Amino acid sequence: MSLAPRAVLVHRTTEYEELVARHGTHGQAAFFLASRGRDIEEVAERHRRARGALAEVTSAVPLTWRQAQVERADLDRFLFAPEDVVVVVGQDGLVANAAKYLTGQPVIGIDTDPGRNPGVLVRHRPQDAAKLLSAAATTVDELTMVEAVADDTQRLVALNEIYLGTPGHQTARYRLGLDDDGGAVEAQASSGVLVGTGTGATGWLRSVWQERGSRLPLPSPTEDRLVWFVREAWPSPATGTTLVAGELAASASLTVTVESDRLIAFGDGIETDALQLTWGQTVRVGVCGQRLRLAG
Repeated sequence: MSLAPRAVLVHRTTEYEELVARHGTHGQAAFFLASRGRDIEEVAERHRRARGALAEVTSAVPLTWRQAQVERADLDRFLFAPEDVVVVVGQDGLVANAAKYLTGQPVIGIDTDPGRNPGVLVRHRPQDAAKLLSAAATTVDELTMVEAVADDTQRLVALNEIYLGTPGHQTARYRLGLDDDGGAVEAQASSGVLVGTGTGATGWLRSVWQERGSRLPLPSPTEDRLVWFVREAWPSPATGTTLVAGELAASASLTVTVESDRLIAFGDGIETDALQLTWGQTVRVGVCGQRLRLAG
């Protein structure tokens, strides 16, 4: 017998809950915010909207389905199953947080705070949950992801971008190579390398692209193409600045060979879940074979 689908509701602790946990009571949290010119009622209202949205989505899950909830901090310990339908209730970034732990399960993004969130990935409202759940496996966009694979088999997957550099974003030393440019290799000193997808082109990647005035065409979220930028490359007798931006087609990869005591690679801004790289190690970054299947 096949199992009934399971709706997995992904959410995160609200700012209000974090404040009360830190300060002990609502009153103490209100005093803390007031001392910094903020009103706790605005934070509490967003908390109520988030919890109301989660309750509404929970009630929309069909009675014949199984159900589970997972908080963002527990995603790396949660076991997703093939028959799951993942419902992310929160912000766009929460979809990216969940994406790296999935293997093709359909994802529905529910916006708990319309107008405050861009809504790039949380595209729907809580009242639409019942309809979306019934069609989740059939109406999806397949979003491109990026992966980094080190020579010791460490692997990292991200939806938006992967950053390679030092933990403190200080000077990183490495050799950068391109598969599709005649094997070009350049020794560099920079504040890191950013490789991103079309989804990431709405965030950190776009800010670098705009600041640099780049003419590189940014990919669409479903396009099998990545763009990459070297941040603040430093010219010296031993390091160059020729290879500082480019595109990666589906079959191409960017190679970084570490020439520092320690570099890291992390995805989607989660520095606590990073590849640890030491002198002489090589990591290859390119288009990931798996996709995020996001309800349109």
